[in-house]
Amino acid sequence: MVTTKIFDKLKSLQDILVKKYELEKKIDEAPKQLTSQDELLDRMKKEFIGKNADYETVKAKVTQLRGELEEAVKSRESGEKSMDNITTHREYEALDRQISEASLREQDIRKDLQKEEKTLADLNDSLKSYETMIKSQEAELNAGRATLDKELAVYKTEVAGLQKKESKIAPSLDQEILFKFQRIIQRNTEGIVAVRNGVCTGCHMILPAQFANEVHKGESVLFCPYCSRILFYEEATEDEQESFFKLEDAGSLADLDDEDYDDESDDEEKDEIASDEDENLDESDDIEDEEDDDERDEDEES
Repeated sequence: MVTTKIFDKLKSLQDILVKKYELEKKIDEAPKQLTSQDELLDRMKKEFIGKNADYETVKAKVTQLRGELEEAVKSRESGEKSMDNITTHREYEALDRQISEASLREQDIRKDLQKEEKTLADLNDSLKSYETMIKSQEAELNAGRATLDKELAVYKTEVAGLQKKESKIAPSLDQEILFKFQRIIQRNTEGIVAVRNGVCTGCHMILPAQFANEVHKGESVLFCPYCSRILFYEEATEDEQESFFKLEDAGSLADLDDEDYDDESDDEEKDEIASDEDENLDESDDIEDEEDDDERDEDEES
């Protein structure tokens, strides 16, 4: 039978396509395995850039404060040296005020400088920590990519082998059937299934009796009207019973139902006739009783 050869080819092709589609799915999804690591690395680099900008800002401020501190120190020291050369009280007051202001400014600058230097040191430690984490993440990511590349190479080699097997079978099949068959396998992993007891083993739906008989004949390639899979007939086991009727069986059963219906109709008609006869008898009895009563009344009057 021609369809038997087609079914055998489709079954062989189904095994090939299922494996091929699984591998292609792995190839497509493989890069996603490293997505979270890539995102973490990008986030760490952005945070490093942000902290490095803060570090440069604080560093510039520290440089500025050191310059201001140096000026304040020079101003104080200059005033202290000039104390030995003053000749008037007014000069003394002016010089003393200069020294006091320079000293206060020096103290304030030193406090700000200590604060900014501590911030700068903390940022520097944080940057070093980020550099270490980034290097570690990059090393882990590179190792993951190397492993992934090896896996992908194996997958692609297997796919190439399956495609060769596919190319030996596919050209000999009807291209429209092949196209539908491939689409079904991509969705359900099974493109051809057996029909047993009039039931599609793919979707477990009961098939119309006439359609199931057509599948049994195997004269053409038929698709399940419910799940669209290609169907082939398979004998049921001894414990299983056929769950669909042949057309001639359905006809004989219909005749049997008509006979039963006729018998029931005859019985109902007989019951109705008997009931009518009983009613007629009852009416006759009532009439006779009335006539007897009338005769009895006449006799009494006489």
